[in-house]
Amino acid sequence: MKLVYTHENIAIASNVQSVLEAAGIETVLKNEFSGAGRGELGVFDTWPEVWVRSEAQYATAQQIVDSISELPEGGEWLCRNCGEENGAAFFTCWHCQSVKPEF
Repeated sequence: MKLVYTHENIAIASNVQSVLEAAGIETVLKNEFSGAGRGELGVFDTWPEVWVRSEAQYATAQQIVDSISELPEGGEWLCRNCGEENGAAFFTCWHCQSVKPEF
């Protein structure tokens, strides 16, 4: 087994695990309940970890994790249809559902 991802938030780590499992990569979630040990254990030692069972799948898993961890390019954008300001992560306008323009 090989560690592919760790994060302090169990929801984010679980989401990464779900994405990998949906891609057909077998994973194990470790430290799922170790948050209660903070203070007695090192902080980073209690973070949830996503491990890939097969080393043969590790490179693919790492590529997937890297692709979903990247921040969207660009900043906020204005909808050409309704003029609403949208965050960079939105691909459609949150207000009118118009598609983000290509720049």
